[in-house]
Amino acid sequence: MYKIFLVEDDDAIAGAVERHIVSWGWEVRRAADYTNVVGEFTAFGPHLVLLDIGLPFRNGYHWCAEIRKLSQVPIIFLSSASDNMNIVMAMNMGGDDFVAKPFDLEVLTAKIQAMLRRTYDFAPAAPLLECRGAVLDTGDNTLSYQGSKLELSRNEYRILQVLLEHKGSTVSRETLMQKLWETDSFVDENTLTVNMARLRRKLEGIGLEDFIRTKKGMGYLIE
Repeated sequence: MYKIFLVEDDDAIAGAVERHIVSWGWEVRRAADYTNVVGEFTAFGPHLVLLDIGLPFRNGYHWCAEIRKLSQVPIIFLSSASDNMNIVMAMNMGGDDFVAKPFDLEVLTAKIQAMLRRTYDFAPAAPLLECRGAVLDTGDNTLSYQGSKLELSRNEYRILQVLLEHKGSTVSRETLMQKLWETDSFVDENTLTVNMARLRRKLEGIGLEDFIRTKKGMGYLIE
């Protein structure tokens, strides 16, 4: 099921769009905190974003630019400001399409379907994994945190991926070694220890101290 993140502060419009999209079998989440749009985006991990331009606190251009720092997920702007300048601005800020208000819900649905088809029919979705503001992009094997972006080695990426997929639960060293075996010909206890130490140093370098906790005799934990 495709997930769609709707950032629209007009309750009447948002409600109508949400009901219509749900009727097509897609999952929808409406933004609730207009000061934390990126946080809600990363927590939800949508396949597509519908984004109004005129929002409280920060406009849609700002949030589009912030999302683009983390993801290439399709973004469709919704706005009554449909003059050429605003359309050009929306595209330049990273938008993929623009729908002028008032719009027909069937036309909006057709645009969503076309965007999802072009984006995902020939390539699998690259979800985001997030914890404490740190975002792991499984599409390009990078970790973003407060404007910094880490390039990860294959083993570092695999370690973070497994720990974030099991966020809140302890992952044993044996499980991590099994995952690393899938990409390397040989991994032993020392290999895991060296990779974990190097990864922790990288995380500390961007301000993520104690991001990975050691549970003595059990394994590792991110929460």
